[in-house]
Amino acid sequence: MASSTVIAINVDREGVALAPPYSSKSQKKKLDRFYCQPIVSILKQKPMNGHDMRKVIHSVKVGVALVLVSLLYLLGPLYKRVGENAMWAIMTVVVIFEFFAGATLSKGLNRGIGTVLGGGLGCLGAAFAQAVGGVGKAIVVGIAVFIFGAGATYTRQIPNIKKKYDYGALIFILTFNLVVVSGLRADQVLELARDRLATIVMGFAICIFISLLVFPIWAGDELHHSLISRFEDLARSLEGFSKEYFENDNHEEKKSSANFSGKCKSILHSKAKDESLVNFARWEPWHGKFGFSYPWGKYLKIGEDLRDLAIIILSLKGCHDQSSEILEESVKEACEGIIASLAWTIKELGESIKEMSKCRYEEMIVPKMKSVRIEVSAIGTYLENSDGLGIASFVHSLMKMVEKLEELAKEVEELGQLGGFHENS
Repeated sequence: MASSTVIAINVDREGVALAPPYSSKSQKKKLDRFYCQPIVSILKQKPMNGHDMRKVIHSVKVGVALVLVSLLYLLGPLYKRVGENAMWAIMTVVVIFEFFAGATLSKGLNRGIGTVLGGGLGCLGAAFAQAVGGVGKAIVVGIAVFIFGAGATYTRQIPNIKKKYDYGALIFILTFNLVVVSGLRADQVLELARDRLATIVMGFAICIFISLLVFPIWAGDELHHSLISRFEDLARSLEGFSKEYFENDNHEEKKSSANFSGKCKSILHSKAKDESLVNFARWEPWHGKFGFSYPWGKYLKIGEDLRDLAIIILSLKGCHDQSSEILEESVKEACEGIIASLAWTIKELGESIKEMSKCRYEEMIVPKMKSVRIEVSAIGTYLENSDGLGIASFVHSLMKMVEKLEELAKEVEELGQLGGFHENS
């Protein structure tokens, strides 16, 4: 039986651990190593990558914004002007300061528009209810709350409005109800709305200034780099598939080859991220290579095509796994050549977007796809007498990939035309 060392830990009356008595120098050394282990594990952590550094920058920016907006409370002259309404400026910073500049701008403008519309209509409703007076006042307020609350809630369920203006509609409902049921006279409501709107604008201005001018983090850049990385992942996946099924004959070597399935599956879960980033990027001002009318919507269509390609690559793996036939060496070489051409085409399209240069669609892509089609058809003709369902499905999947790549190439070409990509030198 293996021996073990039991170390007694003394505690005081309140249950706080006391320094343990050491019976020997070796025991003290073991305890020191035990207590220092968490610190050592922290020190051995990997250095921060680019994304982690951006998180740190964002956190610092939010902290600076909160300090600046807190001056409305801390400085006497400013506090005398805004009073307790300074709290709305702090709330604005906490609520609208997002990671991406486009998200901050989107939330800030939504909050401003919702506050102005809700406050304005609330003032009108409160003034009308005050003029009616008596029992009619409560009836007017109730009808106004129902109509505007139900109407705004319904608009929030419309897909296009929900994507872009959901937060604004929510602020409208909140502001309208707070104003119309406050019971204040019209002049008091206007004064209160003016003061609160002023402090909200102060908080919004601080957020926009820091978000856009101090180490800005652009959603457009994130979307652009994310799309490029997916092109690279798909090309590597095809190359990994070729190495696993056409170059390695040993079953054990297949297990140790590159795991391309994980990359394809990660691409399949990119739709929600793309839609969110496109929405934020559309709010962002001109920055770097991206102008005001940059066709961000094309990224959604290209992303959809990439997900379709990822599905086809996974189906290639399934088709090959189902096949029990051993392919001849000439067929293997032909398949390797086809997959190499498809991977090259994907890389070429990704490189075109990365460099923002027009893809050589007519000169390079179309001839390459025509030759690949001929090669796939030749393999299909060679294997037409085969009884293997897996082989037939494999050839069919290759042909589907060629068709999808042609669609993708057209989308990339249109992106280059709409986005003002430069000509290849």
